[in-house]
Amino acid sequence: MSLFDHREFVEHEQISYFHDPVSGLKSIIAIHDTTLGPALGGCRLWPYASDEEALTDVLRLSRGMTYKAAIAGLNLGGGKSVIIAKPGDKGEALFRAFGRCVAALGGRYITAEDVNTTVDDMEFIHQETDEVVGLRTEQGGSGDPSPFTAWGAFQGLKAALVRVFGTPDLQGRRVAVQGVGHVGQHLARMIRDEGAHVTATDVDSERLAQAKEIVPDLEIVKPEEIYDVKADVFAPCALGASINEKTVPRLRCRIVAGSANNQLATTECGTELGRKNILYAPDYAINAGGLINVAYELEGYERSRAERHVGRIYDIMTRIFNYAQEQSIPTWLAADRLAEARITALRGLRPRHLPEHARPVRVRRPFPLGSNERPSFL
Repeated sequence: MSLFDHREFVEHEQISYFHDPVSGLKSIIAIHDTTLGPALGGCRLWPYASDEEALTDVLRLSRGMTYKAAIAGLNLGGGKSVIIAKPGDKGEALFRAFGRCVAALGGRYITAEDVNTTVDDMEFIHQETDEVVGLRTEQGGSGDPSPFTAWGAFQGLKAALVRVFGTPDLQGRRVAVQGVGHVGQHLARMIRDEGAHVTATDVDSERLAQAKEIVPDLEIVKPEEIYDVKADVFAPCALGASINEKTVPRLRCRIVAGSANNQLATTECGTELGRKNILYAPDYAINAGGLINVAYELEGYERSRAERHVGRIYDIMTRIFNYAQEQSIPTWLAADRLAEARITALRGLRPRHLPEHARPVRVRRPFPLGSNERPSFL
């Protein structure tokens, strides 16, 4: 099949394939749209079963980043990258080779942390290019973005609670969390701290054990059982497409609000949630906290400004819910239309790339540094 005929290729500006035989790097970088600014999106490392699977993933994710940046009010475009590898294959050579690939794009794409990549990996990439965010504070960065993603999702979840129940109060509510990785753990703890009962699952037993340490009274179920849990909120915080034609009929909740990307296998699944009287919080809007946070590194990072912007996800979600109700359309479509309206309004009016004088001067260091700093809301 021709790349140009791929069902997810529509409107993408650029797809780049990279291979470095010395390090073993096999990577795809997708740039979807740079109307609002350079494309920013994380680097996901995953043992894809095929190149076709990797391509489909990176195309869907990069498009989602365009909409995420637009709905969040950022002057950035959408892009994403994937490295086809097992987590155990990670190392300095692999990520420095990837950094050279990013540098070759000349500023059109800025990378960051994503699934199976860490702040340490970003430091290696930074040895080869300045087009990377999510660095440690000593490097002029903001550190691990996952707490900010969780904080933003928490704000969006509260907006959904107000829409459905008339109050943001979590006391006595039941929340089912699918996936307790970096973001899911933070989100589960925030929810529990406000008095909700949390049921969780994960395919990784080690992550479940870590989550149990953070939330001692966490109820744990098997991965396939999470869809059948009776709860007020179902929070997908793992990989995408968990809301599909097989799982939608099983859901026993009033709200779907979580941090995972590409939660809907198809848009029809989002529409079907509405038919079942389940409020869907569009994924790229509710999980924009991490992107918002690292985007502030491009201006010279100030945590307080980033936190205030992430907190506005509550207002963004409320606007989406209101628009969906006014137009009598599904929430996923309301979010898309609001994001597209901003892109259309600004097309041709803004510089397509961040000017050099706007970028902070970063001091490269030979090895990753440690940091114990935590955002003030934790």
